Amino acid sequence: MSDVALDSDNLIRVMPEALANKIAAGEVVQRPASALKELIENAVDAGADSVEIILKDAGSELIQVVDSGSGMSRDDAQACFRRHATSKIASIKDLERIRTLGFRGEALASIASVAQVELRTKRSTDSAGFCVRIDGGEVVGSEPCATRDGTSISVRNLFYNVPARRNFLKTAATELRHCVETFQFLALSNPSIAFVLHHDDLELYRLPAESGGGFMEMLHGRIQTLFDDDYVERTVAVEEQTSYLTVRGYVGEPEMHKRSRGEQFLFVNGRYVRNRSLDHAIFSSYRNLLPEGTYPFFALFLTLDPSRVDVNVHPTKAEIKFDDDRGIYNFLKSIVRKGLGSVMQTPQIDHSDGHWSATEMPRPFRFDGSSFGNPPSTHNDTRPFDADAPGTISERLFGGSPPPGHRTGGLGRDTATVDDTLLWQLHDKYILTQIRSGLMILDQNAAHERILYERSLQNIQTGLGLSQQLLFPQTVEFGQADLALLQELMRDLRALGFDLELFGGMSVVVRGVPADIQSGDERTVLEDVLTQFKTNRDRVKVGSRENLARSVARRSAIRPGTRLSPKEMRSLIDQLFACEMPYACPHGRSTIVKIPIEELDKRFSR
Repeated sequence: MSDVALDSDNLIRVMPEALANKIAAGEVVQRPASALKELIENAVDAGADSVEIILKDAGSELIQVVDSGSGMSRDDAQACFRRHATSKIASIKDLERIRTLGFRGEALASIASVAQVELRTKRSTDSAGFCVRIDGGEVVGSEPCATRDGTSISVRNLFYNVPARRNFLKTAATELRHCVETFQFLALSNPSIAFVLHHDDLELYRLPAESGGGFMEMLHGRIQTLFDDDYVERTVAVEEQTSYLTVRGYVGEPEMHKRSRGEQFLFVNGRYVRNRSLDHAIFSSYRNLLPEGTYPFFALFLTLDPSRVDVNVHPTKAEIKFDDDRGIYNFLKSIVRKGLGSVMQTPQIDHSDGHWSATEMPRPFRFDGSSFGNPPSTHNDTRPFDADAPGTISERLFGGSPPPGHRTGGLGRDTATVDDTLLWQLHDKYILTQIRSGLMILDQNAAHERILYERSLQNIQTGLGLSQQLLFPQTVEFGQADLALLQELMRDLRALGFDLELFGGMSVVVRGVPADIQSGDERTVLEDVLTQFKTNRDRVKVGSRENLARSVARRSAIRPGTRLSPKEMRSLIDQLFACEMPYACPHGRSTIVKIPIEELDKRFSR
């Protein structure tokens, strides 16, 4: 059906095809990268095994895509620029089982309406090729030509006849970045195709076709050539299949995060897509593993019956809908989390040779002493981390009196003297230990903050926080705003172990503080916790209780520069890996870094 519009007399008339194409171009071709995407997708759909892209001035002067695909006949070459011309769907049933990248038949007509286009194409069975030239939507030439098998299409002077659109293009650097991102996701999703990208006579990428093995092996090789060896070494394979959905690909280890987006690649049935729900599922899998404001790398491919996904909801086909959004969300989140857990293993002592080994992460412990899914322990001690005898770091960090006869350690309390040659403290802030795969480095401040955070959050929820009473109660003066905030948090503060009482006016009497507070800090801790709470509230969007637990943990954790004994270091490690999430502090900083022995060997040229 032709497009129609109202004229000045409000009479319906047929919209000129050139005008309709320009309007469509505003939806389909938003910038050079949009045109590049459509042209490369056509090459892929044509069965090309190699694609070469040539750009000039970030695509605004020239976008040329040369492929080794099936080529077109003379009639198809002339028809492909007509609006809604397509070889990929013929009925409603075809629309419900789309497996090609393009199908609407709008792209070439839209691009040709706002540029000067030349198409050269040839089938292997034809003796000569055919050339079609279009200027602003008007055919200015069509004749046989000499050309190699496949198709070459050149788009020059994009938006030359739509000055307003051309003026809205960003800088050449920005437009080139969008073109490169488009090239990357199409190269990732088609590892069996060779790709070359040139810009202003400079070769940016040359990617050989990956062959041999299955899709995961080819994708692994494409990631390596498209990015670098570091990506391959620090990515985690994710692969899971059900009768409804298959997910496979790679996600980056938390340590390879970046400060900007741009390396998150999500595909559904081979098509690069944007979907807020799926993005959220993946990011949620990294919760508490990444510093705030950073993003992970991932290249994930979802495959399901095309009838269960609608790709026809956006002009550029970048947005999609599923018939079971929630089920796919939960499945994706679960398997990404599983993949991350497979490499973030818990180091445990191997008593056979005295070395640490990496084993499967144990079931996370609740603070009542039970594993998730298991009955609570009947032991009276609600501190499951206190696995060692009295006198370990647990006594200092979680309260309790040490036994007599122990010497004073770096934390200012009695600790036992333990000789452990497998633990070293570096600059009084990092703990180093040998594991079977190489070297593990633990940030003592971040690790302790994670321990205290989980304990504080559980104490707030259960009201079982231990309190150490002060010999001399402290009176603290607050301003009106801080006093109001304190009253709002009073119940949770008491659950943590604060023994507080309003004393009239703007004063509060502090009779006790949580057992985690270091000796000598009792006077300032309440003010410091409130200050940290307000800082967190302005920077991050978390609930009040989580904010308070973060604030207490940040205020109470041992600082860099604190000397620890070997037994304190060992106990800190044990307590950390008893946490539900031992790999990052509440603010997203890594608690541990593992350096494989292979990396050390490479550094020493072994």
